Amino acid sequence: MKKGKIYGVGVGPGDPELMTLKAVRLIREADVIAVPGEDPERSVAYKIAAGAVTEIAEKELLGIPMPMVKDRALIDSAHRKDAALLSSVLDQGKSVVYLTLGDPTLYCTFTYVQHYLEANGYTVDLVPGISSVMAAAARLGIPLTEWDEPLHVLPAVHKTGEAMDGQGTYVLMKSASHMIDLKEMLRASGKDVQAVLNCGMENETVCRSLDEIPDDAGYFALLIAKDRK
Repeated sequence: MKKGKIYGVGVGPGDPELMTLKAVRLIREADVIAVPGEDPERSVAYKIAAGAVTEIAEKELLGIPMPMVKDRALIDSAHRKDAALLSSVLDQGKSVVYLTLGDPTLYCTFTYVQHYLEANGYTVDLVPGISSVMAAAARLGIPLTEWDEPLHVLPAVHKTGEAMDGQGTYVLMKSASHMIDLKEMLRASGKDVQAVLNCGMENETVCRSLDEIPDDAGYFALLIAKDRK
């Protein structure tokens, strides 16, 4: 039997209207919808997609466990199991759409599963989505870059304690667990800082200054720091 094909599909940051036409079409055409987490219908990615594609309720759903831990050996073992689970479906000749928040090429857990699938001969296509980086900047009404300014996109969880004194715009993702340290670091940088919490979701919050950003901001907190003009 011919193996099925899997698509890593970005559903954008939160607003179903920001999903691409291609993402909508592939979800409608897929045999199986794979979703991060053991309970697919509770997944944020699933809820976003369901807001744009009502037919998703009729699809076969496959929950993909993605443990949020720092133990690299444990994470690697989980990703291997996830790839094996997806392989078992692809071996049946079924097409699979794997839903990802934002864009599948930017700090996306599907990337690690993709490596294992491709190494075992499966075909993986990535379908871009609007990332939270672009969506947050648009929500704030600010350009990320002008002229020859560089853009630095960083996972903030790995950058605490480092100076941010380079030129250009810094975008800090995955900021929540180190927010207090990040705010001190950004205050020392002298940059103008704004943030969007839960961009595109019902509980979206816009913070126009560093002081407005709560120390207990949740996982979907994205900070943008720009040079003062």
